[in-house]
Amino acid sequence: MPDDLKATDIMTAPAITVGPDTSVAQVAALLATHCISAVPVKEGGRLVGLVSEADLLHRHEIGTDGSVREQSGWRRLLGHHSSPAEYAKSHGLRVRDVMTRDVVSIGADTPIDEIVALLEERKVKRVPVMRGAEVIGIVSRADVVRAVARQAQAPAEPALSDEAIEERLTAELERHHWWRTPYSSVRVENGVVHYSGIIDSPDEQAWRAAARVAAENLAGVRAVEDHRFTMYDIPSMV
Repeated sequence: MPDDLKATDIMTAPAITVGPDTSVAQVAALLATHCISAVPVKEGGRLVGLVSEADLLHRHEIGTDGSVREQSGWRRLLGHHSSPAEYAKSHGLRVRDVMTRDVVSIGADTPIDEIVALLEERKVKRVPVMRGAEVIGIVSRADVVRAVARQAQAPAEPALSDEAIEERLTAELERHHWWRTPYSSVRVENGVVHYSGIIDSPDEQAWRAAARVAAENLAGVRAVEDHRFTMYDIPSMV
Protein backbone atom coordinates (compact mmCIF):
# COMPACT_ATOMS: atom_id res chain seq x y z
CA MET A 1 0.00 0.00 0.00
CA PRO A 2 1.38 3.43 -0.85
CA ASP A 3 3.08 5.14 2.08
CA ASP A 4 1.56 8.53 1.22
CA LEU A 5 -2.10 7.63 1.83
CA LYS A 6 -3.69 10.10 4.22
CA ALA A 7 -7.03 10.67 5.94
CA THR A 8 -8.68 12.42 2.98
CA ASP A 9 -7.79 9.47 0.72
CA ILE A 10 -9.64 6.86 2.77
CA MET A 11 -12.27 8.70 4.84
CA THR A 12 -16.02 8.39 4.45
CA ALA A 13 -17.31 11.83 3.42
CA PRO A 14 -19.19 14.04 3.76
CA ALA A 15 -19.69 13.51 7.47
CA ILE A 16 -23.29 13.45 8.69
CA THR A 17 -23.42 15.40 11.95
CA VAL A 18 -26.09 15.90 14.60
CA GLY A 19 -26.64 18.30 17.48
CA PRO A 20 -26.82 17.53 21.21
CA ASP A 21 -30.63 17.96 21.15
CA THR A 22 -31.18 15.49 18.30
CA SER A 23 -33.33 12.62 19.49
CA VAL A 24 -31.86 9.17 20.03
CA ALA A 25 -34.53 7.79 17.70
CA GLN A 26 -33.37 10.09 14.91
CA VAL A 27 -29.74 9.08 15.39
CA ALA A 28 -30.64 5.38 15.31
CA ALA A 29 -32.55 5.97 12.08
CA LEU A 30 -29.56 7.84 10.56
CA LEU A 31 -27.17 5.02 11.37
CA ALA A 32 -29.52 2.42 9.92
CA THR A 33 -30.50 4.39 6.80
CA HIS A 34 -26.98 5.43 5.81
CA CYS A 35 -25.30 2.17 6.90
CA ILE A 36 -22.81 4.05 9.09
CA SER A 37 -21.58 3.22 12.57
CA ALA A 38 -21.30 6.69 14.14
CA VAL A 39 -22.11 10.38 13.74
CA PRO A 40 -20.13 13.35 15.14
CA VAL A 41 -21.98 15.75 17.44
CA LYS A 42 -21.51 19.49 16.87
CA GLU A 43 -22.61 22.41 19.00
CA GLY A 44 -21.88 26.03 18.17
CA GLY A 45 -19.66 24.94 15.28
CA ARG A 46 -17.47 22.78 17.56
CA LEU A 47 -17.07 19.02 17.76
CA VAL A 48 -18.40 18.08 21.21
CA GLY A 49 -18.97 14.35 20.97
CA LEU A 50 -19.66 11.24 18.96
CA VAL A 51 -22.62 8.86 18.95
CA SER A 52 -21.81 5.34 17.79
CA GLU A 53 -23.55 1.99 17.67
CA ALA A 54 -21.84 1.14 20.97
CA ASP A 55 -23.60 4.07 22.65
CA LEU A 56 -26.97 2.61 21.68
CA LEU A 57 -26.41 -0.99 22.71
CA HIS A 58 -27.77 -0.69 26.25
CA ARG A 59 -31.24 0.81 25.86
CA HIS A 60 -34.36 0.35 27.96
CA GLU A 61 -36.58 0.30 24.83
CA ILE A 62 -35.23 -3.10 23.84
CA GLY A 63 -34.52 -4.45 27.32
CA THR A 64 -30.72 -4.35 27.12
CA ASP A 65 -30.16 -1.74 29.83
CA GLY A 66 -29.80 -4.22 32.70
CA SER A 67 -32.70 -2.57 34.51
CA VAL A 68 -32.98 -3.20 38.26
CA ARG A 69 -36.60 -4.27 37.94
CA GLU A 70 -35.50 -7.23 35.79
CA GLN A 71 -32.83 -8.40 38.22
CA SER A 72 -33.29 -10.95 40.96
CA GLY A 73 -33.55 -9.91 44.60
CA TRP A 74 -30.07 -11.26 45.27
CA ARG A 75 -28.52 -9.16 42.46
CA ARG A 76 -30.26 -6.04 43.75
CA LEU A 77 -29.13 -6.81 47.29
CA LEU A 78 -25.52 -7.28 46.17
CA GLY A 79 -25.54 -3.97 44.37
CA HIS A 80 -25.72 -5.19 40.76
CA HIS A 81 -27.61 -2.20 39.45
CA SER A 82 -26.90 0.63 37.08
CA SER A 83 -25.26 3.85 38.17
CA PRO A 84 -27.01 7.21 37.67
CA ALA A 85 -24.80 7.83 34.63
CA GLU A 86 -25.70 4.44 33.13
CA TYR A 87 -29.38 5.09 33.77
CA ALA A 88 -29.21 8.47 32.04
CA LYS A 89 -27.42 6.93 29.08
CA SER A 90 -29.80 4.01 28.68
CA HIS A 91 -32.96 6.07 29.16
CA GLY A 92 -31.91 9.43 27.72
CA LEU A 93 -33.99 10.72 24.82
CA ARG A 94 -31.43 13.20 23.49
CA VAL A 95 -27.94 12.85 22.06
CA ARG A 96 -26.39 14.86 24.89
CA ASP A 97 -27.24 12.03 27.30
CA VAL A 98 -25.83 9.15 25.25
CA MET A 99 -22.90 10.58 23.31
CA THR A 100 -19.24 9.88 24.02
CA ARG A 101 -17.65 13.20 24.96
CA ASP A 102 -13.98 12.26 25.00
CA VAL A 103 -13.47 12.22 21.24
CA VAL A 104 -10.09 11.92 19.56
CA SER A 105 -9.90 13.46 16.07
CA ILE A 106 -7.34 13.69 13.28
CA GLY A 107 -6.37 16.25 10.65
CA ALA A 108 -7.08 15.92 6.95
CA ASP A 109 -3.42 15.19 6.14
CA THR A 110 -2.81 12.59 8.86
CA PRO A 111 -0.92 9.64 7.28
CA ILE A 112 -2.63 6.25 7.30
CA ASP A 113 0.03 4.63 9.50
CA GLU A 114 -0.56 7.26 12.20
CA ILE A 115 -4.33 6.72 11.92
CA VAL A 116 -3.98 2.98 12.45
CA ALA A 117 -1.62 3.51 15.39
CA LEU A 118 -4.12 5.92 16.96
CA LEU A 119 -7.05 3.51 16.51
CA GLU A 120 -5.08 0.77 18.23
CA GLU A 121 -3.61 2.94 20.99
CA ARG A 122 -6.93 4.54 21.95
CA LYS A 123 -8.89 1.32 21.33
CA VAL A 124 -11.46 3.15 19.19
CA LYS A 125 -13.05 2.06 15.93
CA ARG A 126 -13.32 5.43 14.20
CA VAL A 127 -12.08 9.03 14.35
CA PRO A 128 -13.57 12.24 12.90
CA VAL A 129 -11.45 14.03 10.32
CA MET A 130 -11.10 17.77 10.89
CA ARG A 131 -10.09 20.70 8.73
CA GLY A 132 -9.84 23.47 11.26
CA ALA A 133 -13.09 23.34 13.23
CA GLU A 134 -15.00 21.65 10.40
CA VAL A 135 -15.74 17.92 10.44
CA ILE A 136 -15.12 16.79 6.86
CA GLY A 137 -15.33 13.03 7.25
CA ILE A 138 -14.79 9.96 9.40
CA VAL A 139 -12.12 7.28 9.16
CA SER A 140 -13.14 3.92 10.58
CA ARG A 141 -11.45 0.55 10.67
CA ALA A 142 -13.72 -0.41 7.79
CA ASP A 143 -12.28 2.46 5.73
CA VAL A 144 -8.78 1.12 6.33
CA VAL A 145 -9.90 -2.34 5.18
CA ARG A 146 -11.45 -0.81 2.06
CA ALA A 147 -8.13 0.89 1.31
CA VAL A 148 -6.43 -2.51 1.47
CA ALA A 149 -9.04 -3.92 -0.92
CA ARG A 150 -8.56 -1.06 -3.39
CA GLN A 151 -4.82 -1.56 -3.37
CA ALA A 152 -5.27 -5.29 -4.04
CA GLN A 153 -7.35 -4.43 -7.11
CA ALA A 154 -4.79 -1.97 -8.49
CA PRO A 155 -3.09 -2.89 -11.80
CA ALA A 156 -0.11 -5.17 -11.31
CA GLU A 157 3.35 -3.65 -11.64
CA PRO A 158 5.56 -4.80 -14.56
CA ALA A 159 7.73 -7.80 -13.70
CA LEU A 160 11.17 -6.86 -12.41
CA SER A 161 14.39 -8.35 -13.70
CA ASP A 162 16.24 -10.87 -11.56
CA GLU A 163 18.83 -8.22 -10.72
CA ALA A 164 16.16 -5.69 -9.66
CA ILE A 165 14.34 -8.28 -7.56
CA GLU A 166 17.56 -9.20 -5.77
CA GLU A 167 18.44 -5.56 -5.14
CA ARG A 168 15.02 -4.56 -3.82
CA LEU A 169 14.57 -7.73 -1.80
CA THR A 170 17.96 -7.39 -0.13
CA ALA A 171 17.22 -3.78 0.77
CA GLU A 172 13.86 -4.77 2.29
CA LEU A 173 15.27 -7.72 4.22
CA GLU A 174 18.11 -5.69 5.72
CA ARG A 175 15.57 -3.34 7.31
CA HIS A 176 14.44 -6.10 9.70
CA HIS A 177 16.02 -7.76 12.72
CA TRP A 178 14.98 -11.23 11.60
CA TRP A 179 17.25 -11.09 8.57
CA ARG A 180 20.92 -11.64 9.37
CA THR A 181 23.04 -10.66 6.37
CA PRO A 182 26.21 -12.31 7.73
CA TYR A 183 24.39 -15.65 7.91
CA SER A 184 21.96 -15.58 4.97
CA SER A 185 22.06 -14.64 1.31
CA VAL A 186 19.70 -14.12 -1.63
CA ARG A 187 20.01 -15.32 -5.22
CA VAL A 188 17.40 -14.89 -7.96
CA GLU A 189 17.25 -17.02 -11.11
CA ASN A 190 14.44 -16.76 -13.65
CA GLY A 191 12.12 -15.18 -11.10
CA VAL A 192 12.81 -17.82 -8.44
CA VAL A 193 14.21 -16.51 -5.16
CA HIS A 194 16.71 -18.80 -3.45
CA TYR A 195 17.63 -18.26 0.19
CA SER A 196 20.72 -19.94 1.58
CA GLY A 197 22.62 -19.80 4.85
CA ILE A 198 21.58 -20.24 8.48
CA ILE A 199 18.55 -19.28 10.59
CA ASP A 200 19.85 -18.61 14.10
CA SER A 201 16.49 -18.54 15.86
CA PRO A 202 14.17 -21.16 17.38
CA ASP A 203 11.27 -19.31 15.71
CA GLU A 204 12.19 -20.90 12.40
CA GLN A 205 8.78 -21.00 10.74
CA ALA A 206 8.08 -17.32 11.41
CA TRP A 207 11.48 -16.30 10.01
CA ARG A 208 10.96 -18.40 6.88
CA ALA A 209 7.44 -17.01 6.41
CA ALA A 210 8.64 -13.41 6.74
CA ALA A 211 11.38 -13.92 4.14
CA ARG A 212 8.92 -15.62 1.77
CA VAL A 213 6.37 -12.82 2.10
CA ALA A 214 9.04 -10.17 1.48
CA ALA A 215 9.89 -11.88 -1.81
CA GLU A 216 6.30 -12.49 -2.86
CA ASN A 217 5.57 -8.78 -2.64
CA LEU A 218 7.88 -8.07 -5.58
CA ALA A 219 6.53 -8.19 -9.13
CA GLY A 220 8.21 -10.91 -11.17
CA VAL A 221 8.83 -13.37 -8.34
CA ARG A 222 7.49 -16.75 -9.46
CA ALA A 223 8.53 -18.88 -6.50
CA VAL A 224 10.56 -18.87 -3.30
CA GLU A 225 12.89 -21.68 -2.22
CA ASP A 226 14.38 -21.44 1.25
CA HIS A 227 17.44 -23.67 1.55
CA ARG A 228 18.61 -22.29 4.88
CA PHE A 229 19.55 -24.54 7.79
CA THR A 230 18.65 -23.83 11.38
CA MET A 231 21.33 -23.88 14.04
CA TYR A 232 19.89 -27.20 15.21
CA ASP A 233 20.15 -28.81 11.76
CA ILE A 234 23.92 -28.35 11.46
CA PRO A 235 25.63 -31.68 12.22
CA SER A 236 28.14 -31.75 15.02
CA MET A 237 31.72 -31.47 13.85
CA VAL A 238 32.95 -33.59 16.81
